[in-house]
Amino acid sequence: MSGLLAVIGKGKAPQLVKELSERMSHRGPDESDIHIMENGSVLCHESLSIIDLNSGKQPIQGTDKAWMIHDGEIYNYKELKETVLKNHTFRTESDSEVIVHLYEEFGYDFCNKLDGDFAFVVIDGDKYIAGRDPIGVKPLYYGLDERGRIYFSSEMKSIADQCKSFSTFPPGHYYTAKTGFVKYYKPEYEDCKNANQSLDLELIRESLVQATRKRLLAEVPLGVVLSGGLDTSLISAVTSRLLKEKGEKLHSFSIGLNADSPDNISARKAAEFLGTEHHEVHFSVQEGVQILEKVIYHIETYDIISVRSGVPMFLLSKAIADQGIKVVLSGEGADEVFGGHLYFRNAPTEEEFQDETIERVQKLFTADLLRADKTTMAHGLEVRFPFLDTEFLDTTIRIKTEEKQPKTYDGIEKYILRKAFDVSEDQYLPSDVLWRQKEQFSDGVGYNWVDELIEYCASQVTDEQLAGASLEFPYNSPTTKEAYLYRSIFHKFYPQVSAAQTVRKWIPKWQENLDPSGRANAAHLNGNFEAVKSGVTV
Repeated sequence: MSGLLAVIGKGKAPQLVKELSERMSHRGPDESDIHIMENGSVLCHESLSIIDLNSGKQPIQGTDKAWMIHDGEIYNYKELKETVLKNHTFRTESDSEVIVHLYEEFGYDFCNKLDGDFAFVVIDGDKYIAGRDPIGVKPLYYGLDERGRIYFSSEMKSIADQCKSFSTFPPGHYYTAKTGFVKYYKPEYEDCKNANQSLDLELIRESLVQATRKRLLAEVPLGVVLSGGLDTSLISAVTSRLLKEKGEKLHSFSIGLNADSPDNISARKAAEFLGTEHHEVHFSVQEGVQILEKVIYHIETYDIISVRSGVPMFLLSKAIADQGIKVVLSGEGADEVFGGHLYFRNAPTEEEFQDETIERVQKLFTADLLRADKTTMAHGLEVRFPFLDTEFLDTTIRIKTEEKQPKTYDGIEKYILRKAFDVSEDQYLPSDVLWRQKEQFSDGVGYNWVDELIEYCASQVTDEQLAGASLEFPYNSPTTKEAYLYRSIFHKFYPQVSAAQTVRKWIPKWQENLDPSGRANAAHLNGNFEAVKSGVTV
């Protein structure tokens, strides 16, 4: 929805803070605003208008002297206004304004009342609170400069050269000067790793429908990313049905090297079945290579899989934004919740399988969510993730582990999710889409993309450069020429040690080949799901 920047403390020139905020003006192309507090602290906001297009500009003032900036969407804002905030006077119709009034009503202890995706800062005189949503859907960084001023920013690029140290704000926490970091999100599944919840396919289906329904909240055109894989296809199917109830047609978008890429083929089948207004984007390896620097600048990471998938997502996001769409739904999170990545089938024990699903959900903000948010927001496009709805997570993560493991179903990953939507009398998707094997986005756009990208990187890095990588980059040293090139580009934009330390490299467990591509797993394309599914029962 936007980019936020807060500088708390005296002496920072407001014009400079405004210029720092404008480094992420791509996050909010509709409006840019600044407010200077009496104590010298500064709030800036780059706005992408989704709700209350006319009066919802930020920063937003509370009833008295508190001011607030927010990135994201609060899906239960109307309910909050009608219940715990019914005695408050609202200046706008924006979903964001509930945050400052919740602070006025409850002090620091209110984040658990928010159902949504958010990063926010509230300043009230010399007091302040910053918070981030439970899973880390919206990015947030914090830092400290040499004068002791504290910074909060949606993207690293606005504060990296201003702070002596900075880091990623942890999801599910809030921060105040009085309390430090406080963990407010404490789901039961984090303390109950031996999952024991009975399987209920109808509950899985209904929970995802409701999670999707709340994410249609918008006063602007909305679409879906449709890769043709299970996860985005299910979100597209549910969204299409919900929009049809309102007499609206869904716009869907896919990308690949050509019309014959695995994702484009499957996406066309799904789109034709669902009756969406489908848009197919093609790109060349050369086009992808040419924007490597731009993509790494925007996604602020050198993680290999994030860069590989970030390039096509960056190109797709531009195509979506060019169609006038401002909000898209996507399928991130399902692989983590249900153990869908191919390496999960190699989990040594049920306990390790369950632990890995929880850890992957907790770490999504360092990889898939970071890549998805920043590639879309680079074009003023907001992305939402129904699979990461907290109620859906509560429903699914604690399902008995044996019900989620591929080995229970002849190697079919995410079997129970597929089965929940395999409704013969009310078909959600074509069978060959519903039962398509997991294909990572960077592979599904066309296998040549990763293969030729690796070759290109090898041509740009000498053996001597790679041999000296541990001296040049002592923290998180690159070990391949591909990793070295991404790290070098990242270092050009973000040379600070703090910047390098914000990155977490994603490496699959339990397989000999540590390349993060799904094709590195021996199970890739070994399973004929369409043939075996009929013989497997729940």
